[in-house]
This record gives sequence, structure tokens and C-alpha cells, in this order.
Amino acid sequence: MADKGIHIALIGAPLEEGSGRRGCAMGPAALRIAGIEQTLSELGHAVTDEGDLKPLPARDLPNHPGANHLQVVGAFTRALDAAVHEAARAGRLPLILGGDHALSMGSVSGMARHAAEQGRPLFVLWLDAHADFNSPATSPSGNMHGMPVAFFCGEAEFAPILDAERPFVDPKKVFQVGIRSVDAREREEIAEHGVRVFDMRSIDETGMAHIMHEIISTIKAANGLLHVSLDVDFLDPELAPGVGTTVPGGATFREAHLIMEMLCDSGLVSSLDLVELNPFLDDRGKSARVLVELTASLFGRRILDRPTRAA
Repeated sequence: MADKGIHIALIGAPLEEGSGRRGCAMGPAALRIAGIEQTLSELGHAVTDEGDLKPLPARDLPNHPGANHLQVVGAFTRALDAAVHEAARAGRLPLILGGDHALSMGSVSGMARHAAEQGRPLFVLWLDAHADFNSPATSPSGNMHGMPVAFFCGEAEFAPILDAERPFVDPKKVFQVGIRSVDAREREEIAEHGVRVFDMRSIDETGMAHIMHEIISTIKAANGLLHVSLDVDFLDPELAPGVGTTVPGGATFREAHLIMEMLCDSGLVSSLDLVELNPFLDDRGKSARVLVELTASLFGRRILDRPTRAA
């Protein structure tokens, strides 16, 4: 990935209704202002900004007492499933600018369809403080940004949002790294379904490099495609405060960049979400700039390429 330019499709998903608070709809604009297109272009990649999705509410979906704003989230899910699948089929790497984490219901589903057409398994690397394996039956809040993993694994089919016969992701092919906030019922669900969880204690005890070597070798052995979903709250709030779900004790600057550098070297990544950026809660664009820097590491920026900033 670092040595050969690829074609990246930027797809804005200004979804905030999945999170239960306002602000994430400004995330795509903040990432553009922070220079994501220019940064990727300077690394030798062809970048097409496909603009922001503007889906109409999915009025065929009924209201659900355990799934807040189902029609809006469902509409974005359908639009992202189609847009991501189309971009991947055309040979472009979909990079989704979020938006809250409910958008992964659509982005991962679209990549699952593409992987099935390629005859390859899809793996998901979930970089997040939260497991997001709730469903309306288990969610304490009903906020759908806590349900995407269960949804794309086929364990939250509570409404006809997408085709019931679509390809799902095997929960055993989901790697969750940086987890440090899980609901009690959710903990039972991820254990029952075999989701591979590397919480912050695992990182402290074994080190990020060891964990990433294990993940990368597993995906390579299966000839898999990899979707990466990066939530701002994966990072420690001191590093990236612009998120509405801060949990202390997150990944450090170097741990996060190491993940991206190792993924770059692996050449496995086929799609990427950048989610939960809330510029209203940020400190003068700090979190947006960090996400752009991490994206640069994923797409080929090396340590020797990094500029030195004045203190």
C-alpha cells in the first residue's frame, strides 16, 4: 500500500442520529478542512471526493422502541451499503468520513457483499472503546451507534433495513482492539459469538505489536479482505477530545500510529471508516488532525516523512 498509489473514494456520511447527541454530522466537513484529500494525494494516491450522502428517510421502516431514529439510520445504512459496494467493485478503496458509528452498519455490509463476490472472507478491525454488539433487545439506551457489529454479523435483524439474505461477517473474524467499556449483556453476547477482543489490559500486558502481528497473520492465512473502523474514542481523550463518548485510558499516539504503519506494510486494508468525530466537542480541530495523521500512516507516510512542528 505504501509503495503503490491506489484510488481512494471519500464518501461523507453526516449521520448523527445514531449517537443520541448532535455534532457528528459536522465530522465529514472537519476531516476535509483538516486536509484529508490533500494529505492522501501528496502520498501518491488518486483521491475522488464523492461528496456527502443525502439519503431520504426510510419511511417503510416502522418505529422501534429499542432503536432510536431507525428511519434515518436505516436510510444511511442502505445508502452506504450501495455506495461502498459500488466503489469497491469499481476498484476504489472506500474511505467513509463519519458521522457516528451506526454508519458501519452500511459500510461493512457493502464490503461483505464485495468480499463474497470475490470469494474471500471479510475481516473487521474494530478500533474502539466500545464493543458495539448491542441490539434493541439488549441496548440500555436504544442508540444505534452501539449496534453495528451485531448488525453486520447478522445478530441484530430487528427490522428489514437490508436484504435478509445478504452476506454477513463471521463474528470470529471481528477483531476488537482498545475495548474498555462494555455493557454486561453485551459482554455475554461477544463471548458467545466468539468475537476476538483485545482490551486495554491485553495491550498493556502483551503490547500492540504482538497483537497486530497475530491479527495480520490470521487475515493473511485466510486470504481475507480487511475493513478497518476507527472510532475517535479508541484514542485517549487527552489526545483526541472531540467525541461524545470519551473513556479514559485509551490508546496512545504511538500505539495508534503503530497499528496504521503495520497495516500499511501488510497491504490488507480494503476499506476504512473514520467515525464519531464531533467537532463541537473538539479543541480547535485537534481530533480531526489526529485522524488525518493516522490515515496518512495507514496509506504510506513514514516516520522520516513527518514534518517537525514548532512547540
